[in-house]
Amino acid sequence: MKNKKWVLLIALIIILMCVFVKPLRDMIEQLFFLFGMYDVEYIKGYILSFGIWAPVVSFWLMLFQSVVAPLPAFLITFSNAALFGWIKGATLSWSSAMAGAALCFFIAKWFGRGVVEKLTSKPALNNMDDFFKKYGSYTILIARLLPFISFDIVSYAAGLTSMGFWPFLWATGIGQLPATIIYSYAGEMLAGGAQKFVLGLLLLFALTILTIMLKKIWQNKKAQKLHMQTEKQIKEVC
Repeated sequence: MKNKKWVLLIALIIILMCVFVKPLRDMIEQLFFLFGMYDVEYIKGYILSFGIWAPVVSFWLMLFQSVVAPLPAFLITFSNAALFGWIKGATLSWSSAMAGAALCFFIAKWFGRGVVEKLTSKPALNNMDDFFKKYGSYTILIARLLPFISFDIVSYAAGLTSMGFWPFLWATGIGQLPATIIYSYAGEMLAGGAQKFVLGLLLLFALTILTIMLKKIWQNKKAQKLHMQTEKQIKEVC
């Protein structure tokens, strides 16, 4: 309880600074504008402008977009690959995304549903609740494969469930790794209009995997239901 009070106090101080300290407020407005452009070149230019601090800025950008769920993380992943090479870029993107996911998870655990709804949206969170009820931990693995669906909402929603942190972190790490590698490789090799084309292909690839996984989950559910019905019939006969 004491730790929670300290967290609340620190969060309140940060919020007040963002509201009343003009340089911070201007920076946040700039970041929203930057992400709203949906242009990798703008993100690259912004990160590169910090010189040797560029990797650190990229890491904090990923944390920022994690808390503010509607912002697209794949823009940072593409930018990291283009600036630092796909291996280093993938490592930076994966580790910062993991940190962001953990941050969202603990925000939900510490502050509860009311705060999470303000950071995301109530309808989106309700949809994730239904998804978690149907598919449980599969939800995390599926969400990490889709670049245009904010997996930050999934992290928040997971924090509102009884799921433990380590199972959540393992599922996030495993689910996020393939997509990060693919997007990083594409981000280093391509630029401009070609990136948009590849993003379309990657989305198609992700949707294909999603379809296969959902089909497998449905088949498992169907098999379990059939098994339960068979057991019930056996008991009735006996």
